[in-house]
Amino acid sequence: MATVINMPRLSDTMEEGVVAKWLVKKGDKISEGDILAEIETDKATMEFESFYEGTLLHIGIEEGETAPVDKLLAIIGEEGEDISGLLNGNGAPQSETAAEEKVEDTVSVSSGSTEIPEGVEVITMPRLSDTMEEGTVASWLKKVGDTVEEGDILAEIETDKATMEFESFYNGTLLHIGIEEGQTAPVDALLAIIGPAGTDVSGIKDGAVATTSSAKSVEAPPVAEEKAAPASVSVSGGTGDSGGRIFASPLAKKIASDKGIDLSQVKGSGENGRIVKRDVESFTPAAAPAPAVEAKASSPVQSFTPAGEESFEEVNNSQMRKAIAKGLSASKFTAPHYYLTVELDMENAMASRKNINSIPDTKVSFNDMVVKACAMALRKHPQVNTQWTDKATRYAKHINIGVAVAVPDGLVVPVLPFTDQMSLTQIGAKVKDLAVKARNKKLTPQEMSGSTFTVSNLGMFGIQEFTSIINQPNSAILSVGTIVEKPVVKNGQIVVGNTMKVTLACDHRTVDGATGAQFLQTLKQYLENPVTMLA
Repeated sequence: MATVINMPRLSDTMEEGVVAKWLVKKGDKISEGDILAEIETDKATMEFESFYEGTLLHIGIEEGETAPVDKLLAIIGEEGEDISGLLNGNGAPQSETAAEEKVEDTVSVSSGSTEIPEGVEVITMPRLSDTMEEGTVASWLKKVGDTVEEGDILAEIETDKATMEFESFYNGTLLHIGIEEGQTAPVDALLAIIGPAGTDVSGIKDGAVATTSSAKSVEAPPVAEEKAAPASVSVSGGTGDSGGRIFASPLAKKIASDKGIDLSQVKGSGENGRIVKRDVESFTPAAAPAPAVEAKASSPVQSFTPAGEESFEEVNNSQMRKAIAKGLSASKFTAPHYYLTVELDMENAMASRKNINSIPDTKVSFNDMVVKACAMALRKHPQVNTQWTDKATRYAKHINIGVAVAVPDGLVVPVLPFTDQMSLTQIGAKVKDLAVKARNKKLTPQEMSGSTFTVSNLGMFGIQEFTSIINQPNSAILSVGTIVEKPVVKNGQIVVGNTMKVTLACDHRTVDGATGAQFLQTLKQYLENPVTMLA
């Protein structure tokens, strides 16, 4: 019997996943333990293995596609087994490949499936903006029976942001209009049907019109010939026709009005000389007569003509970037942050690190020393090692420090369990190992969960001081800057010193200002006298 496999929840915060890569294809034999695919979660890209044996009968989510947890991912069963019932019962949309194998050239409507005649194209209400959910047909520039060529403007559609021209991507005859001028319909509702002249499309339009919830659920009446003329505006002195009328689209009129352009001076490139959006945007008015130059005129200002055009490139947000945005927004807007900064004398730390690293096969970074100092300071100030809940404040008896690591897609925070029990060299080796895993997207959910405090270090980038957003449910995060060589006062004398600034961000619900300050005093003592951390 075939088994349905859904998009798994591979982390505690995962709500949707992306199939980064399929390692098997439809028809392959699958054994228990085989890796089916690599799935990108909000935290890492992880291998997903099969717990079943059989043949891969169906792939529900193609490579690069995003789908919520529990969405149909694949079906495994016996070779040749009929899975149509599972596909329909699951409610998940079939992939394009599966749909093509099952039915060719059909359109799904509320009353069933209707065969589309050869050469006929069904056009639905397009999504013309990122937030558009429904659109209004402001005007039709074609009528039923008109010949349509690829690139012709079919209609002007009003979205939630603007009125935009919608062009045809097909050649043929406009056989049916599903949404009349002034009517509103949701995205994907039947807008029009284009195909060979004389083709009977009654079955298509009668079946698909039921999907237009905001439009009238009846067949549109034939469009009268008198209504075929596009919208026009009468302007004295105009050149549109013998009556002084200028033919222009509503969007062209709006742009011309905003820019103060006289439409009578614009030459239309649309059908029958109609002025469209591109004509107004590319219009350059004739130069006005230069004013008389006064005897003592100032030096002329050189005109500037920019080159190129404004443009954007859209890159889909990764699951990791979405998770970062969601988590940090929740932290910033729910936890009352405050910040405390202290400057540390790093002379002894620099000397101690040099001595430690002189030992063969030993490598300790300043960040390792900061992590160790934080762990020991947390032991003395348990109030900072807490978590806020609506009912109670949770005091963590263990100390697990998370270390922020930058990766190409964003930021991850691998965790060092029981950090206070680790030596400097153990911390250094563990941080290095976790950082490599993070950059290769090989961290497990367990390695990224359970932190009670976080350290974020931008010192290696030359940043002297910054603030971080608390990594909830932690109550605090330490931001570490770079070591700066600067004049300092010692024993009443100005000498060259090396200092480093650290900033503690605290959640005021759990950590009061005095508590945060005392924590920083203890941290300062450890880092300015590293030998005390070895005791």
